[in-house]
Amino acid sequence: MSTTSEFKLPAIRQIYAYGVHLFTATGAIWGLLALMAVFQHDWKAAILWMILAMLVDGFDGMLARWADVKTYARGIDGGLLDNMLDYLNYVVVPALFLIEADILPVGLRLPMAFLILLSSAYQFTQVDAKTDDSNDYFFKGFPSYWNVVVLYMLVMQLNPWLNLAFLTAFNILVFVPIKYVYPSRDTRLKNITLGLTYLYGLIGIWGVIQYPNVPKWVVWVSFIYVGYYTVLSLWPQIKKMQPATR
Repeated sequence: MSTTSEFKLPAIRQIYAYGVHLFTATGAIWGLLALMAVFQHDWKAAILWMILAMLVDGFDGMLARWADVKTYARGIDGGLLDNMLDYLNYVVVPALFLIEADILPVGLRLPMAFLILLSSAYQFTQVDAKTDDSNDYFFKGFPSYWNVVVLYMLVMQLNPWLNLAFLTAFNILVFVPIKYVYPSRDTRLKNITLGLTYLYGLIGIWGVIQYPNVPKWVVWVSFIYVGYYTVLSLWPQIKKMQPATR
């Protein structure tokens, strides 16, 4: 009886592990549907597919660690799969969004989309793009949150030239070796960070799915988390730059 159980357990674990990889791979479907919606200028549908892709990306890492995919699905490179889908959903979809949506000056939409594609290709392929600094995980350089950026621009309806200035600054920050917190892997204020991240996600999702009637308070409240994330990322690096006291 015990022999049968021991025989079945690895097979069950393999099913779980490969199932997690399949869950991750669905990000390609949501990315394709988002691209189709952007081509059709169906912004609400595009928002929904982009959110679904982000939810998959937000949960697949936790599921992968739970299913121990490196042991039970070692034939698939989960990191490579994740990077491929992140480039699609965090870079390619927003780049097309910039071309099709009315959020940038007309003559500069395509050049900015090209710039995002190229700078993000650099960001994704650095060997230390994701660093492990004393068990705290970071992204090095602006971590290509272009999908979040374009959603803010769509909702806030800022001046196209101001949007261009922000995008230019973020592209420059890709090449500046500042470390940005990896929210699901941060160990310093893990519970607070995860709680605020989930709250930010829930409020943000609730808000943007009401597009074009997104409550303004949702946008401004969301900046509390953006400020927290920025301080949490920069503070350790600022402290390291300060001269040691005797």
